[in-house]
Amino acid sequence: MPSETVELSGHIIDSLTLPKVLDEVMNYGGTFEIIEIAIGHRREDPSRARVRVSAPSQETLDTVLSRIKQLGAVPVVEEEAALVPADMDGAFPENFYCTTNLQTFVRVQDRWLEVARPEMDCGILVNPDLKRAATIPIHLVKKGDCIVVGHQGIRVTPLERSPERNVFEFMASSVSSEKPKGIVIREVSAQIRAAKKEGGRVMVVAGPAVVHTGAGTHLEQLIESGWVDVLFAGNALAVHDIEQALYGTSLGIYLEKGIPAKEGHEHHMRAINTIRRAGGIRPAVERGILKSGIMAACVRKSIEFVLAGSIRDDGPLPEVVTDMVMAQDALRKVLPGVSICVMIATMLHSIAAGNVLPASVKLVCVDINPAVVTKLTDRGSFQAIGLVTDVEPFLRELWMNLSS
Repeated sequence: MPSETVELSGHIIDSLTLPKVLDEVMNYGGTFEIIEIAIGHRREDPSRARVRVSAPSQETLDTVLSRIKQLGAVPVVEEEAALVPADMDGAFPENFYCTTNLQTFVRVQDRWLEVARPEMDCGILVNPDLKRAATIPIHLVKKGDCIVVGHQGIRVTPLERSPERNVFEFMASSVSSEKPKGIVIREVSAQIRAAKKEGGRVMVVAGPAVVHTGAGTHLEQLIESGWVDVLFAGNALAVHDIEQALYGTSLGIYLEKGIPAKEGHEHHMRAINTIRRAGGIRPAVERGILKSGIMAACVRKSIEFVLAGSIRDDGPLPEVVTDMVMAQDALRKVLPGVSICVMIATMLHSIAAGNVLPASVKLVCVDINPAVVTKLTDRGSFQAIGLVTDVEPFLRELWMNLSS
């Protein structure tokens, strides 16, 4: 029976890594034997285990090994990664290695190279000098690029629980409207403070409900006070934010009165037209046409923002990137340094951001619909915590915590 010995190390007990590996072995038709294990005596001590994995066929064994490798199970006998030149633009070679969002290393010429820019559903490009490796999206592949194929010579480092559990990690275990929201928001505030103190950047992904619910002022205050470094949104957030700044309405409803404005249904189109006539959001701010709101704050504070469009967009605004692939690339350019991302009331843009962010980035997803958080985690952003609540009280309390 084909077999291979793998090794796991780190906090493999309290992070449940070892049980997960053993489950994967059995789920995919293999068997295991723990031939060596050393468990740390204190919570901060790492543990180590060697496991002999067997399967009825080499094909089954290869499948099992490829699965447990994603959990950090590394073959004891280190192999070189297989590199194959791409034979055409815009496509990987057959049997390419498909990446996760976890920290990954590739073995080339007896050295482990860390793969830059961890991102799920990409390939691994190794530079010709064999000293660098990075993820690469499929559309950026050029003929002749050296791409990793197969699963040998790959090491993946799973996320481990901190030796000291905190509210943030505890809340990641479930999605419920009954979570103690005040505690979670205080912990999110603490995580944002810690990220800024350590030189990390804070990213906000926001949907138009931020404006519709009257929470735009809170996000504007967070931006003005330096708590936000990157904004990712769609045409709708920017349009209704600008509509509110110019007319005091969102979707034609006065936010302060809660009543419809006369011919208010035209306001969003008139807002779009005003910005297009000015040449864009930035010129409108510089010329004094747009004086308040989220987008104006972004311009005044030189905050990087990416507006990714969709087929339903009116206008759109000049800054909106309407090409899907170009929007993905624009988003990737603003991600370096981001260490925490707060996703607020937008399912599609949240999933899009989760798809390109490494697993090391803390994700906070806030939505009135618990299915949004579930979809995000199902798509691979397993590190996300979810808070099921209306966005206005969330942003209001977040601002109060950060401003105190």
